[in-house]
Amino acid sequence: MAHSKDLEFSVNLFNSMLIDNLGYIYRGRFTQKITDSILALTESNLSTNEQSSKMKKRVYLILVEGLQNITRHQDDTGNNSSEGYGMFVIQREDEKYYITTGNLIEKKSIKHIKDLIDKINSLEKEELKEYYKHVLEEGRLSDKGGAGLGLIDMAKKSGNKLSYDFKDISEKHSYFYLHTIPSLKNEHIQPTNDKSLANIINIHQVINEKEILMISNGIFNQDSLASLLSSLENQMHGSASDRKRIYHIIFEMLDNIVKHGSQPDGTKSGNPGIFFISEYSGKYLVTTGNFIKNDAIDELSGKIDRINKMSDEELKNNKKINSSNVVDSSKYCFGITGLRKKSNQDLKYHFNKVDNNYSFFTLQVELLLN
Repeated sequence: MAHSKDLEFSVNLFNSMLIDNLGYIYRGRFTQKITDSILALTESNLSTNEQSSKMKKRVYLILVEGLQNITRHQDDTGNNSSEGYGMFVIQREDEKYYITTGNLIEKKSIKHIKDLIDKINSLEKEELKEYYKHVLEEGRLSDKGGAGLGLIDMAKKSGNKLSYDFKDISEKHSYFYLHTIPSLKNEHIQPTNDKSLANIINIHQVINEKEILMISNGIFNQDSLASLLSSLENQMHGSASDRKRIYHIIFEMLDNIVKHGSQPDGTKSGNPGIFFISEYSGKYLVTTGNFIKNDAIDELSGKIDRINKMSDEELKNNKKINSSNVVDSSKYCFGITGLRKKSNQDLKYHFNKVDNNYSFFTLQVELLLN
């Protein structure tokens, strides 16, 4: 079926992420290439948002430390299942950024981590500097470069206390969440937003269940599209033909948001929307969501239905689906024929009414891996 009530998940996820201004979530295995991609995407977003050079530097340095921590410890537990995937989240609220990382740990490590963070949080700015020197000079470094230097350094660079939590996964393993806020106000170390961390933990549970690998949520424009596509090149796997197909599909779907999405709030810098990709049972599911005017729904749904009914021969010949009785059909001609052709699957879609003027349009493409 072209319509699917399950696709209402898209607008629910979009709204949930808006609560805490969640902009980007990555869940999966962390490699150097993926880490570099995340850093480049974040750096691009910081430049787009015109942050001060001092804030950019703080955020970037904390990101580096947090991502290195995940990469360093992701193989410690020996658990290679998807429940053990690392996680990275960045969110923005006014002039503040919240950085959250998550990784699987053995339960026997919880007390050590908890005691260390509590110790770090008990120290004032100058005491923290002295403690860092003490650990650096006298601490016993592990083969992972440990002794807690990374955590101490994150607290120093953020100017805020660290928030954390542990969630039971199995008899032997727990999931460790670390929440950091870079601040320009260094005079006092302020506590972090524990409610924000709790919401992230809830969203993490949802994306685990849905096997979502990556989410980008917020304002989409040509600059963010280019940065996002660049980061995705290092995150997709499979055969060369699979990677090429999914790259083109993602481009078409993101380009649709940029060119044809609507702006209920009058945003000038781009169109609000969400993009996420899931992987399970030998296939990728690529989903986008964006606002659309209600008076365009009939035209758009009719066009997708006609494309879904096209035969392989019609798709191969790329026959035009526009008809003279469709008003302003070119406005929403966003490569959906190509999506259907490249995926070789029916396109799924759903409209969730927002108000009398706008609805939230969800489009999902399934790609079977060779």
